[in-house]
Order: sequence, then structure tokens, then C-alpha cells
Amino acid sequence: MEKVGIIGAGSLGTALAQIVSQNVDEVCLYLRREELANTINETGINNEYYPNTKLEENIIATNDYNDLKDCNIIFLSIPSSAFRSTLSEIKDCINEDTILVTTAKGIEYPSLKTMGKIIEEYFDSDYVALSGPNFASEMILNLATVSNIASRNNENALRVKEVLSTDHFKVKIIPDVIGLEICGIIKNINAIANGICEGMNINENARYGVLTKGFEETKKIIESIGGDESTAGEYCGFGDLVLTSTSSESRNHTLGMLYGQRIIVDEKASGIVFEGKNSIMAIKDICEKTNTKSVVVDFVYDVIVNQIPPKIAFKTLWENIED
Repeated sequence: MEKVGIIGAGSLGTALAQIVSQNVDEVCLYLRREELANTINETGINNEYYPNTKLEENIIATNDYNDLKDCNIIFLSIPSSAFRSTLSEIKDCINEDTILVTTAKGIEYPSLKTMGKIIEEYFDSDYVALSGPNFASEMILNLATVSNIASRNNENALRVKEVLSTDHFKVKIIPDVIGLEICGIIKNINAIANGICEGMNINENARYGVLTKGFEETKKIIESIGGDESTAGEYCGFGDLVLTSTSSESRNHTLGMLYGQRIIVDEKASGIVFEGKNSIMAIKDICEKTNTKSVVVDFVYDVIVNQIPPKIAFKTLWENIED
């Protein structure tokens, strides 16, 4: 019996459950709240995220990690801020040969460890990383979607591709785990940068110049930490960068727009600001440690972290975009 677990019943975790359920006997969807788990099992609906979508009958919700013990593959669909604590909790609850898949596009600060590196601390290096230009709101509806996965263990990557692939959800395996994970972090910074520019009503020539510069700098940053710069041209790189930098559905793009309009954001009430700041500070540290210049990272850091007025920060960006 093929059984797959998914930890996290938010928008992405629920969407992944719907996709994977088409290929396996059972999907075990873990979430912390017993009340919501009961609602999903009784009604087949995750009313907090998709109140109008009926989930497949072989998706079973649980709030007990022990129900994941016989899962062949487990997707970790949780925020990067909860990653380490979750791995610590599940360490004794799952089998050694279970394949772990990270979907989190974040980095731990100040350790500068990707989610994969944290998995290695608790398990091994044979995990699989999933990333691409994917909005969960489209995935749940089985709309055409493509994504990359990467692993140091090609057999594990092939098994994960099998459970993910459908007529509508396409998967491409690439060898560069480092590049795939770092693309998922840097694209958020580029999305914030372009949101700031849009919030300031910067002209389109300049905005897309900044987007191009961000793409070029992504390649340099990937290479500086041992990844393959060509990964920036994959779905997890260019595709995700453009999607999150230009779509009104992108939370990071929206965050940038608010900063560009000088609207004060309540950080305590907005997890995305906390996550975004971590990513910015982490990539800024990586650039400094590897002596890699990035005017786009500096621009976002100045606005979000140093609280420099966007117009002043943009003036510095534009003076240095091509020196």
C-alpha cells in the first residue's frame, strides 16, 4: 500500500494532498488542530483555506504524528520558522527509509542553513527539495502547473516524481539541490524589490531593468555558494522569480508595494514580514561572506531592514545598477 504523509494543512499542503491523492492509496494530512482535522474528515473540506473545494476521499487528516509511521514519503509543507522544531518532534515517529520532501522556500537565520541542511542534521542527505512557479490556489484546482525537484539520491527523486506527476502537474528533476533551494529564497527578495518599485510608481523600463538585474545576480549568488548558475534558468529559478515578482497574488510582491507606498506594516501580525526579513538578512550575510555584490539585495535590505525611504534607496540602486 502506497501511503504518503503531508505535514502542514495550509494552502500548499492541502493542494499537494489533492494532487498526490490521485497517485497513491492514502494521503495522511497532519495538522496541529484536532478540531480542523475532524472537520476535514467529516466534510472532506478544509474550510479555512478551500471552503469551496471537496478533497479526495483518500485524504485522511490527523493531529497525531504516529499516524505517519508507515508513510513511504512525507512532504514538509510548513513555514521555515517552524522547520527545526517540527523535525525534532517527528524524529522518533517516522521510519528511517521514509523519503522527506521539503517545500519551504526559506532559510534559517542567523545559521544561514537551508531547510535541506536542517533535515541533514536530524536525518540524512537523501531528502528531496520541491520548488517552482506554483500558486497553491491554482494547484488545488488541478490547473496546469510545472515544478522542479532535486535530490542527491536520484532514486528518491524518481519516487517523488511518480507520486506528484499527473496529467496537469508536471515535474522535472534537476541535480542541483543547493541552487534549487537558494532560488526559492532569492526570488522572494526580487519580488519585494519589484513590489517596492511598483508601490513607488517607478516607470516600467526601470522596473524590468531591476527584475533583469535580480535574475543576473541570482546566478552569481547560486554560484558563490557552490550551486550551478544554470539552475537560475529552471522553473524554480526564472519561472518562480517572474511569477512572484509580477503577480498580484504574490505576498512578497504585495509586501514590497506596501513599503514602496510608505505604509507601515504590523510585523507581529504578519508572518510574511518576519519570513521576508529573515531571507533578506540571510542573503545579505551570504553576499558579504562570499564577496558577492548584489545591488538588488542591498536595495531591499535598505528599505526593509534599515528603514531607508524607498526613493533614497532606489536612487542608490539606480546609481549602481551598472557602474
